[in-house]
Amino acid sequence: MGLFSPKQTVGSTQSALKFAEVHNDTIILKDGNLRQVLLCSSINFALKSEQEQNAIVFAYQNFLNSLTFPIQILMQSRKLDLGNYLDKLTEKANAQTNELLRAQTLDYIDFVKRLISLANIMDKRFYVVVPYLVPPKMNVSKQILSEQGPVLSAEEFASYQQELKQRVSVIESGLNAIGIRTALLNTQQLIELMYVVYNHEEAAKEKLVAAENLTGEVVKSELFQSKEPNAPATP
Repeated sequence: MGLFSPKQTVGSTQSALKFAEVHNDTIILKDGNLRQVLLCSSINFALKSEQEQNAIVFAYQNFLNSLTFPIQILMQSRKLDLGNYLDKLTEKANAQTNELLRAQTLDYIDFVKRLISLANIMDKRFYVVVPYLVPPKMNVSKQILSEQGPVLSAEEFASYQQELKQRVSVIESGLNAIGIRTALLNTQQLIELMYVVYNHEEAAKEKLVAAENLTGEVVKSELFQSKEPNAPATP
């Protein structure tokens, strides 16, 4: 007898994910709500003077108290990946005409490779997830609300995304006042972040190709419906 009876169906991996798709630098959840993610720099708090530390704490306290919407602060630890950096150094070493500089560059590349292999060097990244709750539609059926979430037209998505961008601007302004630099993740970076979160071990071995270079069949969500007949698909 097999593991599954003939009447049983196996759900897809996509059904276990909480987000439906990534579109125009924005994560669309299965309930129709939106998220944008900011990558944030860090501050070496321990090296600051007591006066500077108090100023940072006071500014951060004011920043949190000024928020009128929730945010999520995410810290992610990854094993430091210097593959692209070493590849570029190798290209420069091969193109170097000065034999002494070429030998020194190759020695440096070998040193970095041995250092990475011996020491477990971690790279910490800090993110702020900014949410926007889409207002419920009065004319949407209960089945759509419970299973798929509200369907968004292109105009609705643009309007909600604009309001989300205003929230992102508030976060950027507040963190910049503390001395923290921010950068909004684009579509490709959001896909890579999700790939690392859900495929932690695989992501360290196999890199994700650019979204525009994906050749597999794209599974489109029904949450986002464009009225434009030739609107491009987003993975």
